[in-house]
Amino acid sequence: MHNQNSPTLIMSTLKITKKHHKHLNNPFPSTPRYLPSIQGNLFINSQTLPPHQIFPVGKDFQLLWSTRNGGSISISHQSQPSKSLWSTIPGQAFMSAALAETEVEESRGSFVVKDRDVHLVCQHQTLDDIILINPFDDKDNDFLPDHLELDRLKIDSKIADPPVLVITGHIFSKRKKKRLQSSGIYKDIKFEKREPAASARYWVLFDQKNCNQIGFQVKIGQPNFQLLHQKASPLTASGWYRRLRRKLGRYRKRKLGWSWVFTRTKGLVTVSSSEEELGELNVAEPSAEFNRVCFTYASEGNERFFGFGEQFSRMDFKGKRVPIFVQEQGIGRGDQPITFAANLVSYRAGGDWSTTYAPSPFYMTSKMRSLYLEGYNYSIFDLTQHDRVQVQIHGNAIQGRILHGNSPLEIIEHFTEAIGRPPKLPEWMISGAVVGMQGGTETVRCVWDKLTTYKVPISVFWLQDWVGQRETLIGSQLWWNWEVDTTRYPGWQQLVKDLSTHSIKVMTYCNPCLALMDEKPNKRRNLFEEAKELDILVRDQHGEPYMVPNTAFDVGMLDLTHPLTANWFKQILLEMVNDGVRGWMADFGEGLPVDAVLYSGEDPISAHNRYPELWAQINREFVEEWKSNHVGNEREDPEEGLVFFMRAGFRNSPRWGMLFWEGDQMVSWQANDGIKSSVVGLLSSGLSGYAFNHSDIGGYCAINLPIIKYHRSEELLLRWMELNAFTIVFRTHEGNKPSCNSQFYSNDQTLSHFARFAKVYKAWKFYRVQLVKLLKRAGLSAVTYFFTTQMMSRFRGSVTSSSWWAVRS
Repeated sequence: MHNQNSPTLIMSTLKITKKHHKHLNNPFPSTPRYLPSIQGNLFINSQTLPPHQIFPVGKDFQLLWSTRNGGSISISHQSQPSKSLWSTIPGQAFMSAALAETEVEESRGSFVVKDRDVHLVCQHQTLDDIILINPFDDKDNDFLPDHLELDRLKIDSKIADPPVLVITGHIFSKRKKKRLQSSGIYKDIKFEKREPAASARYWVLFDQKNCNQIGFQVKIGQPNFQLLHQKASPLTASGWYRRLRRKLGRYRKRKLGWSWVFTRTKGLVTVSSSEEELGELNVAEPSAEFNRVCFTYASEGNERFFGFGEQFSRMDFKGKRVPIFVQEQGIGRGDQPITFAANLVSYRAGGDWSTTYAPSPFYMTSKMRSLYLEGYNYSIFDLTQHDRVQVQIHGNAIQGRILHGNSPLEIIEHFTEAIGRPPKLPEWMISGAVVGMQGGTETVRCVWDKLTTYKVPISVFWLQDWVGQRETLIGSQLWWNWEVDTTRYPGWQQLVKDLSTHSIKVMTYCNPCLALMDEKPNKRRNLFEEAKELDILVRDQHGEPYMVPNTAFDVGMLDLTHPLTANWFKQILLEMVNDGVRGWMADFGEGLPVDAVLYSGEDPISAHNRYPELWAQINREFVEEWKSNHVGNEREDPEEGLVFFMRAGFRNSPRWGMLFWEGDQMVSWQANDGIKSSVVGLLSSGLSGYAFNHSDIGGYCAINLPIIKYHRSEELLLRWMELNAFTIVFRTHEGNKPSCNSQFYSNDQTLSHFARFAKVYKAWKFYRVQLVKLLKRAGLSAVTYFFTTQMMSRFRGSVTSSSWWAVRS
């Protein structure tokens, strides 16, 4: 049971540094320090393992074991046994673990996760046995840890098809006498001078989930620092084992009292000849658990990696180290000079090529291989070496799935079958222009008249300032109190009704944060105080509401793990919808502090990645409940429905979200955070299961500094209109500084062009509706559909180089 008075225990190996109010920073921040790629050797127990054998995994998969070249395993589908879906590197360890210190630097929704001192690394591996079991039998499987959840497999026979395959063995390290000398980005990571020899048991379980997916679970036991005297070993690993034995012999001659033992049943363990010697080492406590697990497997040098959620700077990630952590995408993301300026005035606010609102621990490759991780732990996909992939997890276990498919389309379909797909969008959302603007009732009516004059097909007016605006140090900002401001929008209900008579919907804005309302003169409710009274706000380490810095003011965040939060917020949405509103932007979701205390008591770093999914789930549940309650109501066509769109997400967000947008691109032509990045974002997110995604027409973020200025030009606005006419939603946004930007209503040229491409957008509605139906079933976007068909043609050699590069451009 959760105890609100006792904050979540933060591990002693975790350091959190707040940089919210640091206003003069290094404009060229260093690359975060990661645990270096861990490489070790594989040792084989020849008494329990045959030289070559094929093991069935479920009904449709198989695992090939071979001792050639030091030993390796390979998984394939029964229909294509020669095609490897996943394989290890012969003679090299595929399991390793470490105990390391972590530092998280946080600044207004931007996060940097760094590795600090590394206390213990177990990089070598023994493979003791490969065992087939039937989880539905009553046989004793006590050799398996509870983490592998065989009981869950028994409860629901749909989860796995027998047999299940388990690989067991040990990971181990050699005793280090000297500090490892690192270079480059690892130069500040220190390894202990007197790291002991240590070992730990591991278990890897493979089970078939369905005919196209095989699951894997990895569990690492606690490190063992005890040593025994050496006994005869049945292990072999070509010349490597003999060289290791010679080295161990030299260690014994030096009278260190440390030696290795390999036994048939226990694999590798280590023992000290002296309790005093163990105490003097002063490294990890014997009861400590590993907090890094590395899963290493083979890749081909020319293999290209796609996916990883919504990524803006590149499509192919081979040669990169890809962190998976939800956060602000950044201002500039490497484009200059804006990234320089953003980093200078706010710590790491510029971001980089890897920062994104919606990452996903999923990829697919040009060799038609695909894998994704389950769970929400921070992870890194290390693709920097040409012959391997190393997945590093912050934790002591890994769980995920390997996918089988013969084309990109098949892989995406199989992936989204597991994680979930969004519902079909109501036709009103994809029928005409979504006019995003601000200003109040009279301004809306004035712009409506202009658009009518130019015969613009309008589907929606999206009015994000419905809650009112206030002036802060950085300009005009919204009051984060989710009710209509009747001073700014007098006659709100009449405005909504008048638009509705012309088949135009109204959409608004909200997010999971609440601002202090003491200074707002015309409020009817104070939602922050209500949430505080209900105790449904995220807490800090002192048990008080966590006031999270956001631009020019601090806010409280809703604790989405609290059982009262969902219904309370759904009532707020219901009041909005009862006024005639039919959609909203469900903003934010990426900024949960990593030292927050949640009602659930869960690790806040993992909860950080889960938070945007919980935020989407609350909104989606309300949409479905509202629709269910209005079926049969003559005044409301159930096919019309409600819509919300959001920017933050994680792996399973397509299950709960309805529509996504790409966040806050710069009003520029640049590659990492301008119009080009919006195209890359649509492609990468589509490959990762985000079927319905779009961007602000013209971008969002304008800068008006004395030296550095980014204003939306008319040319950029017109070209972005043309681009978005061929995406799922045709929606404008005035941007963060409307007066600095060219707008669709600025002059006759912009209005005429907007009218033309709104008509183009409407003209292909029939095809768009059909694509929504088709691609909703497959879980990918129309843009991605085009890209993947071109990609398949490329790999089959039937597309010209010029057309391929046109797609990539």
